[in-house]
Amino acid sequence: MADYTHKSLNDVKDSAVAGGFSEQQEARFAREDLGAEQTGLAHIKVKPGKRMPFGHKHDEAEEIYVVIAGSGRLKLDDEVIDVVELDAIRIAPEVARCIEGGPEGISVLAVGAHHPNDGELLPDWWTD
Repeated sequence: MADYTHKSLNDVKDSAVAGGFSEQQEARFAREDLGAEQTGLAHIKVKPGKRMPFGHKHDEAEEIYVVIAGSGRLKLDDEVIDVVELDAIRIAPEVARCIEGGPEGISVLAVGAHHPNDGELLPDWWTD
């Protein structure tokens, strides 16, 4: 068996479908598909003018978000920042976060250490 895994993120299950959120986004969590034990990887696409239906934060996991296509905004606690392609944002575990797609939508890779059961969903957290 090889000491690496090669997988297209397009082949990872879109969890947004099962959660009923496919109108707003795609969410592909690739850690298990890649056989990673210590590293989490998510590919999030938020459609143009849409916002993720919930925010989240962690107790332990620091994350880095990298915008790989499009543009949009991130809400980080009480601050909203504009982001564009190839922006990288480090987010401390306790910071609540959420993504909004710009005019062409946004595609983000989220990478961080995996900590089992580490995360809190914040439904309807970003409201205007």
